[in-house]
Amino acid sequence: MDLWFSENHTPNVRLSINVDKQLYSAQSEFQRIDVFESKEFGRFLTLDGFMMLTEKDEFIYHEMITHVPMAVHPNPKKVLIIGAGDGGVVRELVQYQSVEHIDLVEIDEMVIEAAKTYLPQTASKLDDPRVHIHIEDGLKYVRFCENEYDIIIVDSTDPFGPGEGLFTREFYGSCYKALKEDGIMVNQHESPFYDEDVAAMQRAHQRIIECFPISRVYQAHIPTYPSGHWLFGFASKKYHPVKDMSASVWKSNNIPTKYYNSNLHKGAFYLPNYVQKLLTEVEHKGDM
Repeated sequence: MDLWFSENHTPNVRLSINVDKQLYSAQSEFQRIDVFESKEFGRFLTLDGFMMLTEKDEFIYHEMITHVPMAVHPNPKKVLIIGAGDGGVVRELVQYQSVEHIDLVEIDEMVIEAAKTYLPQTASKLDDPRVHIHIEDGLKYVRFCENEYDIIIVDSTDPFGPGEGLFTREFYGSCYKALKEDGIMVNQHESPFYDEDVAAMQRAHQRIIECFPISRVYQAHIPTYPSGHWLFGFASKKYHPVKDMSASVWKSNNIPTKYYNSNLHKGAFYLPNYVQKLLTEVEHKGDM
C-alpha cells in the first residue's frame, strides 16, 4: 500500500511525503498529535495535520531561533521558552555554559511525551538539570513574570488553535515586561510567501513593533514549511541583532552547528525586496 502524508499549504498547493508507517497517533485535550516514519525526511511530527518538524531539516529551525539571540546577548543566564515541547530549542540552548536556568512552558504534555518516545534526536536534552518544564498556557504564564529573563524564545505553532494567544499584542507586551532591561525576544514569524501566511506575519510584526523599541526580521530556508521561505522575529529592549553580535565571542563557545554561523547571522537580516515591502507596509517607517 502506498501511504502519503499531505498538508495543504494553500487551497491550490500541498506538500506530500511518502510514509513508511505511522508510529503514533493520539488526541490530546488541545490537538491531534501524529508521528510518522518516512524514507526522505526520517521521522516527523504533525499537530492537527500541520507539519511541526522532521528529523532531516529540524536543525535549521532550531539553530536559527536559538543561536541568533544567544549570539547577540552578552551574558544570557536565564531563558524562557514558550512552546517547543519537542525539545529542539532546549537541545541547542544547553550547549551554552553561561545559561543557568531554562523555563520551558508547553501547554500540551502529550507533545513532550511523544517527542521523548519517538523523536529522541530532538528531545534528547529535556532532562538537563537546568531545564524546568511547566505544563501550562504560555500566555497565562508570562503575565505573572516581570524583569526576570534575559531571552524569551517563542516557538509557537501557527496563529490559530492552541497557539493563537501567542500572536496577540497582550502576549508581546507581557514578554516585554518579563524581560530584563536588556532582554531579547525571538519568535517564529510565519512565511512571507502565500497570502494567508503574509497576513499572519504582518499582524505579528505590527504588534511586536508596538511593544519593542528594536524590532527586526530574519529568514531561513526550511524545506518542509510552507514555501520553504520562513521568517523569525528579533525584538529587543537594547541590542541590535547585527551591530551588537560578536562573532568572536559566539565562536568561543565551540558549539557545533549544521546551518547557523556568524556570517549567515548577518546575512539572514538582509531580506528580499518583496519581504521588506511587506514589513514596511505595517511599520510606517523606513527600512532597517
